[in-house]
Amino acid sequence: MLQPRPLILASTSVYRRHLLERLRLPFDVIAPDIDEAALPHESPEALARRLALAKAQAVATLYPGSVVIGSDQVADLNGQALGKPGRHARAVAQLQRMRGQAVIFQTAVAVVCQATGFAQTELASVKVQFRDLTDAQIEAYLLAEKPYDCAGSAKSEGLGIALLARIDNDDPTALVGLPLIRTCHLLEAAGLKIL
Repeated sequence: MLQPRPLILASTSVYRRHLLERLRLPFDVIAPDIDEAALPHESPEALARRLALAKAQAVATLYPGSVVIGSDQVADLNGQALGKPGRHARAVAQLQRMRGQAVIFQTAVAVVCQATGFAQTELASVKVQFRDLTDAQIEAYLLAEKPYDCAGSAKSEGLGIALLARIDNDDPTALVGLPLIRTCHLLEAAGLKIL
């Protein structure tokens, strides 16, 4: 019986690592070395797709016999991409802009195996309605959660759920950063058995 190809998560995200652990497949984690800057006039959806694929391809180049997962998430506020804030002041500004607004979190996942020529990408869009938050509520949330490494400063798996009025999607893991339903589909298409 053939051994399954090694699985690699091309990510620095602890959130994605924890999500992938749910599938109970052995995998390694390797940080991809790519430029995550948006291209001129690039839509949030296109940016998420391009970066997910670029992350997977960067690591697959180093490990051509492995199946590599790349993922990226971009918050889409009226067609403008909001990424990871990185620091407190930017997180405050992001949340002030998003309060009372509908924001679409575009989460892309790509699976690449150079040895077999497999490369596919899927996108999970999650529409989130933010509550009309006060500045004091925004500060309280940021001081408690410190979500500076999360797209749009919103960490729904923690206290960030209190920022939201509604979530509309077809994959509950997509908002956290790795849409597992689509990931399972892609891994099976690449030849890995989940069950």
